[in-house]
Amino acid sequence: MTLTKVNTNISLVETLAKLYLEGKPAEISDETITQLCDWLMGEFHQLPLNLQFSDYMRYHNALEMFADIKLQQLWVSADSYDSSVYSNPIYGFIFQGMHDYDHYLTDSDFSLKGEIATYKFTAKRAPSLDIQKILYSEIVLRSAANLYLGYAASPKIVFL
Repeated sequence: MTLTKVNTNISLVETLAKLYLEGKPAEISDETITQLCDWLMGEFHQLPLNLQFSDYMRYHNALEMFADIKLQQLWVSADSYDSSVYSNPIYGFIFQGMHDYDHYLTDSDFSLKGEIATYKFTAKRAPSLDIQKILYSEIVLRSAANLYLGYAASPKIVFL
């Protein structure tokens, strides 16, 4: 029975990864991008953390990140987010900080299960279905691709 569960999880990672890797980049309206950026800025103002920009700092696991969050700081690595969808790269930085803090609030690790739990928590606050779809691509699909490949996949937004 445990073997089946492991195979199911591997299959899910592979399935979601392929949807991301083989999917065509979504066309996102300017209106949706503006709505996304406005929402992210509102989320940023609610973060009780000092976000620190870094070109190189990456957390090896969620517990390491949680320890910093307990100190009210969080390192956000420049290579952790995609800025191509945003009108300004600061929004990718904000997105990553918000996403990492949501990991903390949901006590979720960086596994696919943890990313799905974090996505569900974040998506409840999203102002529209299109933003939920962007979040799904960024959080669940891209994470699955990274887990499947063993390295960061090229960033893009894929709608299913």
